[in-house]
Amino acid sequence: MIALDNSTEKKDLIPQFDIIVVGSGAAGLYAALRLPSHYRIGLITKDALKTGASDWAQGGIAAAISPEDSPQFHQEDTLKAGAGLCDFSAVQFLVDHAKTAIESLVELGVAFDRQGDKLAMTLEAAHSHPRVLHAADTTGRAIVRTLTAKVLEQPNIEIISQAIALKLWIEPEKKHCQGLSVLYQGKIFWIQAGAVVLATGGGGQVYAQTTNPSVSTGDGVALAWRAGAIVRDLEFFQFHPTALTKPGAPHFLISEAVRGEGAHLVDRQGERFAFRYHPSGELAPRDVVSRAIFDYLQGQTTQTHVYLDLRPLETERIHYRFPNIIGVCQNWGVDVFKEPIPVAPAAHYWMGGVKVDLNNATSIAGLYAIGETASTGVHGANRLASNSLLECLVFAAQLSKLHVTSPIPINKTSEIVMDNQQQWQREMPKILEIRRALPELLWQSAGISRNQTILEEAMTQVNLWQKQLKSLSVSQTILDLFPGQSVKLEATTKESDLRICAETINLLDIAYLMLKSCLFRTESRGGHYRQDYPKSDQQWEQHTLVCDDRWWKGKIN
Repeated sequence: MIALDNSTEKKDLIPQFDIIVVGSGAAGLYAALRLPSHYRIGLITKDALKTGASDWAQGGIAAAISPEDSPQFHQEDTLKAGAGLCDFSAVQFLVDHAKTAIESLVELGVAFDRQGDKLAMTLEAAHSHPRVLHAADTTGRAIVRTLTAKVLEQPNIEIISQAIALKLWIEPEKKHCQGLSVLYQGKIFWIQAGAVVLATGGGGQVYAQTTNPSVSTGDGVALAWRAGAIVRDLEFFQFHPTALTKPGAPHFLISEAVRGEGAHLVDRQGERFAFRYHPSGELAPRDVVSRAIFDYLQGQTTQTHVYLDLRPLETERIHYRFPNIIGVCQNWGVDVFKEPIPVAPAAHYWMGGVKVDLNNATSIAGLYAIGETASTGVHGANRLASNSLLECLVFAAQLSKLHVTSPIPINKTSEIVMDNQQQWQREMPKILEIRRALPELLWQSAGISRNQTILEEAMTQVNLWQKQLKSLSVSQTILDLFPGQSVKLEATTKESDLRICAETINLLDIAYLMLKSCLFRTESRGGHYRQDYPKSDQQWEQHTLVCDDRWWKGKIN
């Protein structure tokens, strides 16, 4: 049994670490473990451990380790799924280091399923060979639990739970990242560090329908962009085709592995309609299957979902492979052995992120990004299934070579006591209104199918919300604080107000970046589909790069 950190325990926050890791999913945990052990590491997590998207990952982790498979085949599949936007060198690095990553997990104690004495592997969409390792249908949870246990054993790692990063600290002369401000236990502190590693996951909460947990509010991308880092390919969001769709139920992801094992995607009449859209039917790439469902439902007057039928699979196989899916569906009144599961697409994975090199370095010295927060170049326009957990591990392992020099501590300049509760009470309804309305706006405008008119209308609204939000004193507390200045909150309710405000600022910023990137790319490719530009254009076989308010094209490496 893993003893988790006590998130309610009051403790003083250390003002300086050698390295700060923000995020406690697979990428953040593995990074903390692989960083040199002589460094003092602060691991910041918004909630308790095990609340990120990695813990929700069902399908598995891809690696070409069987004799019939090869890294070359894995590379070809990844490049094909990426629709011309993968960086060749990054993909080659990923597949060549996949075996080592799996060996590391097994050595740490991750209990993958086995067939005899060999690791069991399954086939998923767009893979040419069975290469997806799994632990039943809770692979992410198995990995995160193991990594969490190992992190808690390390004396050089301090876990800072129930904390949220607010603003990066960029040294003005050398433009070097040397820390950040963090909201923690009723105060805003500045923490110095020789390096900051962003591992905050994706931004699925910007959409009304998403498989992502509530903590996935695009924090890392927003923090990096506001600090002046280059971000890349933010228009490319992957919509998972099969999320549970029932009134009142969360959009629980029904793993790709279910279709890989032989489940059928069908309409109300039982027809496997996906074959009308692609020869591979339900095993076509995710963007194709999601659009097939979207287009099919557009032609229906009352139907809001299609069905995933597991009944073609053997009962014992379903019990063995998908116990978690069985349980969740039963909880919402669906018996997978007797009836198909109602499903529809939901926002799942952000291919874009903070631009990094093979060593996870961003365009700002001292700032690194890994996992879904980063744009390594391996996913291109459309992530190949089960490559995301692999990317977390392969690239986080590079941090074992990281060398940092801790900055000279600065003297604390001042502490502000915030006691303007009445003003914040007047402002919070507006913040909450934006937070509720934004995901529906993005789902309708920058969802599965997009066009210029709707994107521009959404952009106008987001720009208005950004101006309104920045004028509020709650927002200014977050955005205008300078290094060395700390804030003590008088009322306990203000911490939750600040957190809601911080996440809303981040969601608005990534909504702005996504909408403008969608408008910038006048073609359809992978996870980005424009009704007014329905075909791919060879001239757009380039990355979308953004820094501050500049957009430009960048070459594929």
